[in-house]
This record gives sequence, C-alpha cells and structure tokens, in this order.
Amino acid sequence: MEAAGGLLARVRARRPAAVRLRKRRSVLYSDPGQRGAGKCNYGYLTWEWTSGLRGYSYPLIFASIYKALQLLAKDDVQLLIWVPRLAQAVLAAFADVKLYSLVRHLENAETAKCVYFSQLCSWFTWYSCTRTLTNTMEALLTIFALSYYPIKGSKMGSSCKYLALIALAIVIRPTAVIPWIPLVFSHFLQEQRKADFILHNCIPVGLVTVGTSLIIDRVFFGKWVLVQLNFLKFNVLQNLGTFYGSHSWHWYFTQGLPVILGTHLPFFIHGCVVAPKRYRIFLVTVIWTVLVYSMLSHKEFRFIYPVLPFCMVFCGYSLKHLKAWKKSAATFLLLSNVVPALYTGLIHQRGSLDVMSHVQQLCSNSYQSQAHVFFMMPCHSTPFYSHVHCPLKMRFLQCPPDLTGNQSYIDEADVFYSNPLGWLNKEFYNDTLLPSHLIFFSVLEQEISSFLALRGYEKTATVFHTHVPQGRVGSHIYVYRKKNLN
Repeated sequence: MEAAGGLLARVRARRPAAVRLRKRRSVLYSDPGQRGAGKCNYGYLTWEWTSGLRGYSYPLIFASIYKALQLLAKDDVQLLIWVPRLAQAVLAAFADVKLYSLVRHLENAETAKCVYFSQLCSWFTWYSCTRTLTNTMEALLTIFALSYYPIKGSKMGSSCKYLALIALAIVIRPTAVIPWIPLVFSHFLQEQRKADFILHNCIPVGLVTVGTSLIIDRVFFGKWVLVQLNFLKFNVLQNLGTFYGSHSWHWYFTQGLPVILGTHLPFFIHGCVVAPKRYRIFLVTVIWTVLVYSMLSHKEFRFIYPVLPFCMVFCGYSLKHLKAWKKSAATFLLLSNVVPALYTGLIHQRGSLDVMSHVQQLCSNSYQSQAHVFFMMPCHSTPFYSHVHCPLKMRFLQCPPDLTGNQSYIDEADVFYSNPLGWLNKEFYNDTLLPSHLIFFSVLEQEISSFLALRGYEKTATVFHTHVPQGRVGSHIYVYRKKNLN
C-alpha cells in the first residue's frame, strides 16, 4: 500500500505546482496557500525510490485504481485502504483456482482437492495473500506461471506464457528469478529445439518485458533507470540489506520454512517421499531457493513465500495417500491453522493500522493546517499518507542505509533510541517547533515522561498492538496531544 502511496507522491510532485521539500526527511508537503483551492501536492517517497531501487510497474496498478476512484469521486480514505487489498485478494483466489486446475489436469480431482485444501488451510497464505507486498505478487505470479510450465504430462504447457509471467514477476521483484532457475534450466535440457526456445521465446519475452519496465520507470523517475540492476547491487553485490538485520545461514531451514509451513511440515516431508518422480523438480526448486536465500545475511519470512505453492503440492499428495487417516489429518490441518491465521490476521500487531484512524480524524478538524503528527517509533511501523489521504503534516524517524561507505553512520532512529529524552530536547529546543501530536509505543512513555509533562502533552488514545512486546515495540501505542490546541 505504501508503495502505491509513493507512486502517487511522485505523480503529484511532477505537476506544475509549488512543492516544498524538507531536507533530510525527503517529505513533500503541500503549499499552505493552495489548500483552500484544492490543489494539494503531498506525499512521501522513501529512500528506495530516490535511489532507484524500486520500480513503478507494480504500484502503477494501485495508482490506477486510486485514479479511477478519484475520477468517480469515490476516493474516500476507506476505499483507498480496502480496494487494493480486495484486488490482491481476488488475484490470490484466482491463483488458488489455477493451482487446483493444474493438479487436476496433471493427476485427478481427488489429488487436486487435497492440494487445494492444503493451500487454503495454510495460515501463512491467509496472513500474506491480501497484503500489497511485492513478495505477495511474486508468489501469485509464480502460481500463474507454474500453470503454463511444461512439466511432464501437461498439455497446458506454453513456453511463451510462463516465461512472460516469470519476466513480469522479475520486473516487480527481481528475486523472482531465483526459484525459476532450476525450472527453466530443466525445461531447457528437455527442449529438443533449444535454439528456437532461446531465440523465439526467452529473448523476445525478456526484451519486451524489460523494455516496458524501462519506459515506465523513465516516465516517473525522469531518467533512465535499470531498477533490477540497482536491486541486485544493493541486496547481493553490496549486501547492504544487513543494515536491517542479519541471521545465521541456517535460519531459513531451522526457522523460516518450518514456521511458514507450520503444521503442514510433516505432510510436506511425507509428500516428498510419496509424490511421483516428475515432481522432484519442485522439491529441487524449494531446496535451491532456500539455499540461495540462506547465503544472504538479511532474512525475512516473506522472502520465501513464493516456495509455499510448491510445498502445498507435496502436502496434497501426503493427504491423498493417508487414505483411512485422510479425514482426521484434514481436520487437524484445518483446526491447527485457523487459530494462527485468525490471530496473526486480526489481532497480532494490529495497532499500526488502528492508530491511523486517530490520525485520519485530524483531516476533518478545523486545525488541520496547524496539526503536525510525529511518529516516534521504529521507522515504517505504520502506514503513512495512503491511510490518511489529506495534506496533513507528518513525520517519522528515518532509517535509510548509508550508501556512501561511511562506517560510522548511524540512522536517525538509532540516534533517537540511544537517548530519547536528550534527542527530543535538542530537536525541539523551541516550543514553536513542537508537533501537535506524538505517537509512540508504550515502552517509551516512562523514559520521556518529563518531556511530555513539561511541554504540555496529554494522552488522548491508547491502542492495543501486540501480546508479545519486544525491544522498541510495546504492547500498546499511545497518542499524545498538546493541551493548548483549539
């Protein structure tokens, strides 16, 4: 969602209207004189966009939806929040059906139902499939491409179609190439007309897709940018992703994959044993992908989300072969996944979204022009303008990595958390600089209580966030407001 918000910011910023750029924070605020005239240019671009690390092809989808809502005079903030999620949910549902159709075509209805059931039961699929992350679209396009992959016994195989879908996935997120390396290589070895496969399929699809991506990014960046190359340099060659944390090489094997599989894990292992030999390429794909990602220091659960559909094929075969125990196993899978799916989807860390409803209320207040919201939280803890939809002055603690090689670099968020009280007193040395509203996690309250009391802030809202507070993330989010606001 924030990616789409970033694109809107870029589109609006390119209009011939006055825009004020706040140094160091890269935040675009609307010109106060234009607010009454309804010509507001506002938004926010994170460092990934200014550094050419993110492409505009994927967020252009959601920006188009936003534009359609605007033309229909239906661009209400709630619609802006929910319509992209609904669009993602529809695509996810379509992908599930394609997975079912593929297995039914290759095997039979019984096996297809078992695979489909396994996919629908996955708690991590429920948690991720409606989120507008590039990893989500990468996983969905992987399923679509798989439905056209010429696996042995398939009559639906189409080299051009599956390669085009792979190319689109790579444009959206370059790491999408990883799981398809063994699959495309296997297809190449089996292909009798190898030269034709490369000249008539791979090269044309690659040129058209990359060319289209280049043109789209040229329009919005204002210059030629090969985003995929920048992405490769940052995450692989320079390995700068470690700035956001690192894990042991075995993390995906010991924690990552077991967690996203959950109670599917024993069924996956059993399925690897009983599935037909022609599906070994799927197992090779899973192992290969996890191995490649294990070589990168920065690791997250969502990075290996695209291998989940492959795993579900093996889980389905396991269910089918359990025969007399199939009904009991299916009941176990369903019940054991419902709880984590509901908890992670509806309760866990929901405060980041719930607190934005309090921020939205400032848009309709008479003192909107004087309002200034400061999120004193780990960077990107909450959505931003995509969940506000008004030219409200907002700021959050920055955490961009250093791209200049400065070994002593410390980002704004780390500087703040090293001495929150000292940082606040230094940053807001004059009362005229004070934000009208402060939003932060409960773990910070005691440490900055003297600043809050001295500067005249009062707590106006407490929002639940998580039952498992950790480090800088508290169990609740507090909203504080200056007492002298009208």
